[in-house]
Amino acid sequence: MLSKDPPELAMNAALLSRIVVDPQIMLGKPVIRGTRITVEILLEKLAAGISVEEILDDYPAISREDVMAALSYAQRVVGTDEVIPRVVRAS
Repeated sequence: MLSKDPPELAMNAALLSRIVVDPQIMLGKPVIRGTRITVEILLEKLAAGISVEEILDDYPAISREDVMAALSYAQRVVGTDEVIPRVVRAS
């Protein structure tokens, strides 16, 4: 019997296919396919409390799935990085 990937893996792969990294576009920053809208700018807006609906109003060239793809991409990137704690000493 052949094992199948869990549905969330297939969905994640579909979302990630919406992200493009090309040195000729936005200096190689990850962008939404077919646009110059970076994952970074979408994350900044979400972190600032801007709703997905507001982002979609501001960027009519993208879809809700594109915003979810940006989040999925960021999760994947952060999940593969080694985090080295930085010690901050009070003065």
